[in-house]
Amino acid sequence: MKFSLFIHMERVSAQDDQKRLYDEMIELCHIADEGGMHAIWTGEHHGMNFTIAPNPLLNLVDIARRTSRVRLGTGTVIAPFWHPIRLAGEAAMADIITDGRLELGIARGAYSYEYERLMPGLDAWGAGGRLRELVPAIKALWQGDYAHQGEYWQFPSTTASPKPLQQPGPPIWVAARDPSSHDFAVANGCNVQVTPLHMGDEEVVSLMARFNAACAAHPQVPRPKIMVLRHAYVADSEADADRAADEINRFYCYFGAWFKNERPVSQGLIETLSDAEIAAHPFYSAQAMRRNQIIGQASEVIERLKTYEALGYDEFSFWIDTGMSFERKKASLERLIRDVMPAFV
Repeated sequence: MKFSLFIHMERVSAQDDQKRLYDEMIELCHIADEGGMHAIWTGEHHGMNFTIAPNPLLNLVDIARRTSRVRLGTGTVIAPFWHPIRLAGEAAMADIITDGRLELGIARGAYSYEYERLMPGLDAWGAGGRLRELVPAIKALWQGDYAHQGEYWQFPSTTASPKPLQQPGPPIWVAARDPSSHDFAVANGCNVQVTPLHMGDEEVVSLMARFNAACAAHPQVPRPKIMVLRHAYVADSEADADRAADEINRFYCYFGAWFKNERPVSQGLIETLSDAEIAAHPFYSAQAMRRNQIIGQASEVIERLKTYEALGYDEFSFWIDTGMSFERKKASLERLIRDVMPAFV
């Protein structure tokens, strides 16, 4: 099982300088590259200072010039916000600039906050339809002379400009949760990204079962890869692990508040959650995070991740955004590289 880093600029306070946050993100990416991690993933979000990532391709092009080995993935671009011709061309250009290191992850999106601002009236169903129309169109545009008459986009014969360095194109990954999403990804020859979010390992098992069912339904398609994305923290003590569980719980309370889209937002920052509100969350808690996320000293982390490897996951992506200080993120990443990854060689 390979290891990758999933990272954005993360900002929960107006006191956090955005240039400093970017420089810290780059340093973590440099550590991942030097430490032998397989890939770096970064996503797309708009108007949200919680996860600052307005254009993942822009970030990945910059990271490419500061690294030498890691694959560089969008985790993910949001399908409804892209025209197929634009995404095919910009992804191909990024592939050329990164010397063929691009991995193109695509999702339907999750935040109604973004839908309201970029595509008012869009819902999850319409977003999913655009994803299903976008993926085959991109592949066809990379081949060239492709005309499209779909439900969401229509255009005459077009060729991606430029064409990607990797042929027939960069690997495409689809963020999947429900069985139909897994089925679409496998049927279209795409790799799959999954995340159990705050749930326990029973969800990790279930997500793999959905993927395996999709593979069984399409035996003519070579088995794609599957990556699991999960928050993790490699601790130096049990007390350190408990502290991390509390920090990640606070992160998830903000994540959930953004997802519900009910709380006031000013200057791109959600209204601060009180300690009482965090303590009263109906299903997030530090205890649940300690149990469900990959949190613990190296031996415990290795044991948990070995079960993921045995299930058949090809890649574990370490979601480092946690609300922690840069120093704590860095220390955890360094322990992962030094003390955990060698057990998976």
